[in-house]
Order: sequence, then C-alpha cells, then structure tokens
Amino acid sequence: MRAEPDSEVYNERLTRAYQGLNYGRSLSAYFMRRGHEILEAPFGPDRHFSKVVEVGAGAGEHLGYVRHSFDEYLMTDWNDARLEHARRALQRELQAKVRIGREDATRLSLADASVDRLVATHILEHLYRPHEVLREWYRVLKRGGDMSILIPCDPGLTWRLGRMLGPRANAQRAGIDYDYWMAREHVNPVNNLVVFIRYYFENLEESWYPLRVPASDLNLFYLCHVRKA
Repeated sequence: MRAEPDSEVYNERLTRAYQGLNYGRSLSAYFMRRGHEILEAPFGPDRHFSKVVEVGAGAGEHLGYVRHSFDEYLMTDWNDARLEHARRALQRELQAKVRIGREDATRLSLADASVDRLVATHILEHLYRPHEVLREWYRVLKRGGDMSILIPCDPGLTWRLGRMLGPRANAQRAGIDYDYWMAREHVNPVNNLVVFIRYYFENLEESWYPLRVPASDLNLFYLCHVRKA
C-alpha cells in the first residue's frame, strides 16, 4: 500500500502555484474570473456594507472583484501561507479597511448578527457537514444582510471537461497529484449543496454560468445570494 501523501507539501505547492493554475491566461482562468465578476454583479458602487466577511478567502483572489464600498472587510482562511500571500498582495489604499485573519469557516468566532455581508467563493464544496456550515454563516448575518455563494458545478460534465483542458495538466507539472487531491478536497457535489441551499433559504436568488439554465452538467458555476429576513 502506498504511503499517505504529505498534506503540508501539497499545501505549499498549491500556494505557490494557485494563482497561475487558476487565474493565469488560460481559457479556464477566464471562466474562473468570470465567476467572481458575476457574483459581484448585483453589488455596484452605489451599494455600501458596513462589515463584510469573506470565508475561505485564500490569497485574496475575490477582493479585486468587489465593487461596493465598505467600512471593514475581514478576509479569512485556515491556510496561513495563503493568508500571508494575501497580506503581501493587499493594495496600500485598502490596508486601513481590510483585516486578514485565520478562521475556521465551519465555526466562526464572530458574534450573532454581526456581519452585513458574507462572501463564500469556491469553499463550500470543501467543507464537511455543509448543511451545518450554511446555518453557521447565516447566524452571523444581520437582518437584511446578504450571503453570496459561488460553487463549481463539480461533478458536472462541463466542469470535468474544463478541468481536463488545462488545470489538471498544469497542476501535474507543478508536482501536484491533481486527481487525488481533487477527490479529497471536493467532498460535496454541487447538486447536494443546491438542495441544502434551497431547503434552508427562502429569500434566495440563483443563477448558473455560462448557460444560465438550471443544470449542473451544462454549467461551470452555481451562484446564489441569500437575504436574511
């Protein structure tokens, strides 16, 4: 039997290669960027949120797509190396308003009803017991607050085809056993997550990309916004 792979080595290689693998100049990177843009489309410069928290923020890939104003933006992740990358990349003009800190996305240290907006991109598919995670995220929202979620349509046919057109080979060149780690990391299929979201939340706006028809096999991303009544 083969030995257990070293997760620290994997995380170190992933942190080094993540930007290039997912947000470089490839076609798959274009679609990754479009997912972030579409999630932010409802929140233009005319909107303002006092306190925003982003869970699973990684190295801060999403912040650059945020168009609304805010008083405080808390960027959180469990991976210290990626958070340090986010600190180095943070633009000087945002340093007074953006805080970066380590948080467990499944058990936030935030008080009840303390956040005006919660952002979660490419994170819910990684977390065990997602039905409980959704309730935890909803807990910290203020009444009238918004929760925005972006999920890849894995294991849909279009998503799996897209992975084969670049990300898989690029990861392997970076020394990452892509198939193994995706099997370990993407623990929640999109269709199950959509069932949970639709079950718990009534004030829900959904969209799919790129075909915008509600079918996981035909799209790359599922996006939703939840308003806390």
